[in-house]
Amino acid sequence: MVRPTQYLHAQREPVTPRPAATVLLLRDSARGIEVLMTRRSPTASFAPGAYVFPGGAIDAADAQAHAFAARRPTQDDVRLTQAIAAIRESFEELGVLIARHADGRAPDDKDLAALDRRQPFFEQMRGRGLVLAADQVYVLAHWITDRDLPRRFDVPFLVARMPVGQTPVADEAEQFEPVWVRPADALSRHEAGSFFMIFPTIRTLQRLAKFDTVDAVLAACASEQPLWTSCPRAGFLNGADARYMEHEMPFGELELVSPDGQAVHHLDWRTDQAVPLLRNITRVTAPNPGVMTGPGTNSYLVGDPDTGYICIDPGPADAEHLERIWRAANGDIRLIACTHSHPDHSPGAKPLQARCKAKPPILGLPSAATARAASEFTPDRALADGEELSVEGGGHRHTLKVIPTPGHAANHLCLVLLEDGLLFSGDHVLNGSTTVVDPPDGDMNDYLESLDKLLAACKTYGIDFILPAHGHVLGFAPKAIAHLKAHRLQREAKIVEAMRKRPQGALEDWVELAYDDVPPRMWPVAKRSLLAHVQRIEALGLARQDG
Repeated sequence: MVRPTQYLHAQREPVTPRPAATVLLLRDSARGIEVLMTRRSPTASFAPGAYVFPGGAIDAADAQAHAFAARRPTQDDVRLTQAIAAIRESFEELGVLIARHADGRAPDDKDLAALDRRQPFFEQMRGRGLVLAADQVYVLAHWITDRDLPRRFDVPFLVARMPVGQTPVADEAEQFEPVWVRPADALSRHEAGSFFMIFPTIRTLQRLAKFDTVDAVLAACASEQPLWTSCPRAGFLNGADARYMEHEMPFGELELVSPDGQAVHHLDWRTDQAVPLLRNITRVTAPNPGVMTGPGTNSYLVGDPDTGYICIDPGPADAEHLERIWRAANGDIRLIACTHSHPDHSPGAKPLQARCKAKPPILGLPSAATARAASEFTPDRALADGEELSVEGGGHRHTLKVIPTPGHAANHLCLVLLEDGLLFSGDHVLNGSTTVVDPPDGDMNDYLESLDKLLAACKTYGIDFILPAHGHVLGFAPKAIAHLKAHRLQREAKIVEAMRKRPQGALEDWVELAYDDVPPRMWPVAKRSLLAHVQRIEALGLARQDG
């Protein structure tokens, strides 16, 4: 866990979210699903002027109205209360009533005409002999309003079929202009600037657009569990507010830099200046973007002005990049550590060493005989498994523990910042892509075993975040590593199937089957990892060469 003293920004307690409920009223049309949306008042305290789904805060009366509602056997009290609140809100805001008589009849025009949206809802239901059809309302998603906002809600997004024969009429106080719209059309109109929506609405419509019918949506929600849960995080991209869900690449970095959720961090990739992530972590990205390097190679400085700095992966021998590293450390670099010897990671070590007056030692693992010529590397001293590197001063200490992780390269290692539970993963774990395992220096079996080693390290050292050599910081470290291994094994299963389908084939034949979800332009790169998988498959006895 990161030491609170290392945060860049003073932390504040986010506003406690209020329980609420929202319902997506759906209907089938000739062009696909349509959803009912309304425009909020321009003077509303939350999301003014936005197109939304009907809903609002859960009242105490909603939890006391279970006797007025029908429920599914699997619908617990919490879900029932949420459904009741959503039904009440959809009636108060739009005059839409999800209810039926005790004998199963739908409310008729006489029932609807007798009801007054401004009068107590549950008393009117009882007076008309109506039962709320909460058993027809299902949970789709669970959203918690972003931590940086002054008004927050903990809200399930529920779904229900629009009652037949009813016409929505806005209350003209909170909601205006009810409109039926296809999710894809709402998204297009929002993109064009004519249909303003807030982040959770946009993300919900993006996922809803994948369904063809209302029945398909309701079937997907039958488990009583939300299809996703999210409390987004905010930062800045190209100078504008940008928000991200947990599965999206920048989320982990926003969580690391601003755990309380304040929108303070800029996500733009800068190669012209150093980017502080914590008081003791600075990232300097080399200007070498590309297919293999993503936005560029991340060099990291670990330390502070009192302790001096350890430089991790000085990167390519780019004079301007090395100058930026040196200046970010104010020239006080005590150690240089290379995660491996590939040409975008280690060539900058010697010129950076020469730039420093104290000549910090270059540490790492020497390249193996299997390394390509451009990846030959000899450190001043080879690091040992479990060795600790530290800088100390002014009452502060920053300690990196060495974990050899062969696989991507024979001499690959990772480093754990013990005091803060951070993993510097080099190329072993990346954000946004899987690393290439290129034989003979790369070995897939070693790679998978090293993932297991890192997963164990997460538990031992309380690792929450991964700082990769390419891409943003990853959060949920154990989950990210487990997902990466599962992905590799799923890919391997596809390769085995490709080999069975084309037993006389070669890499060129198998790659188009096993990597059919990857653009063909990437197949030459994919073939390198495919070869590593084939070698592992043969070693496991799942296939053998024959002629």
